[in-house]
Amino acid sequence: MTQASVFPAPVVPGLRNLLSRYAESTMWLARYMERIENLARLIEVTSASVSATNMDAGWDSVIRINADEDLFFQHHETATERSVVAFYIIDANNPDSIVSMARYARENARVLRPLISTEMWMHLNVFTRWVMELGPNDVGAGYLSSLCTRLKQDCQTHFGITEGTLYRDQAWLFYILGKNLERADQITRLIDIKYHTLLPSEVGIGSDIDMSQWTSVLRSAAAYHAFRRVLPEGMTPANIVGFLLKNDGFPRSLSTSLRSVYSVLGSLAGEYRLRHCAPIIERVEELRVTLAEQTVEDIIMRGLHEYMDWIQRELRQIQSEIAHAFWPPVLSVHSTGTGRMEQVQN
Repeated sequence: MTQASVFPAPVVPGLRNLLSRYAESTMWLARYMERIENLARLIEVTSASVSATNMDAGWDSVIRINADEDLFFQHHETATERSVVAFYIIDANNPDSIVSMARYARENARVLRPLISTEMWMHLNVFTRWVMELGPNDVGAGYLSSLCTRLKQDCQTHFGITEGTLYRDQAWLFYILGKNLERADQITRLIDIKYHTLLPSEVGIGSDIDMSQWTSVLRSAAAYHAFRRVLPEGMTPANIVGFLLKNDGFPRSLSTSLRSVYSVLGSLAGEYRLRHCAPIIERVEELRVTLAEQTVEDIIMRGLHEYMDWIQRELRQIQSEIAHAFWPPVLSVHSTGTGRMEQVQN
């Protein structure tokens, strides 16, 4: 990776350049840790909902959310709890597995060792070593809930330590940028797949099973309590989609994530004179405008899948433009073919 500066010599006295490799590793550390937490929550919620309703399509939806159909079915005939859990937690040949992402997070943290606090490094070191030592006996049905709980808690501990100890300079901004790009991507994937999987038939509308499954969507996004606080009597598919897309008070909504991305890019462009941010800011602003100007009913009527697909393409383009602007994309980032942007681990 290049050792060149992310941007030319700063105009403002006292500001120091951030190396490209640090900017890249900071962003991807945030993305991988956010992705681990989201995946652990999705696995835990899917396990509970499938056990409760015996839905055949439950585990298949986890594969589709992550766009891993081709890779998964190269090695497994059917999407069962055992095969999907192993594939997404301990399969080192799956780049989207938790063990793989923990390894990537550790490698990025090692690059960032001069920048991050001792507390941050020690926690990441212990956490990633534990994850990489997980085996088949650790992911059985009897251990799955407690395993996912620890994964979520350790990721949240990482975010807390980072928030409390990482110096507020460009590294912090790239961290927040990566975290919110990942959240935006994850929430659109969840909505896209779950909405069409769970869209009820006329017989099932309002049934206990129907409400249970929509509750699981909220829990997958850590949104259940926030949603019930805002809409205690409004458990409908449209309300849930609208909350996850447009609610400015929920930290994982698409609207909130895009607002954070926009704000961070503005700080990089203004305070740190990163001139390459301008076209990326314009693209993010376009996303925010399209989201704000449409009601959720408009979005569903015009095609929820098509809109989510467009958002995901735009998010991939934003990530690509960030890479082109601040670090060599040929060396550092590639498309996996699944529609997800990944960091190449050299």
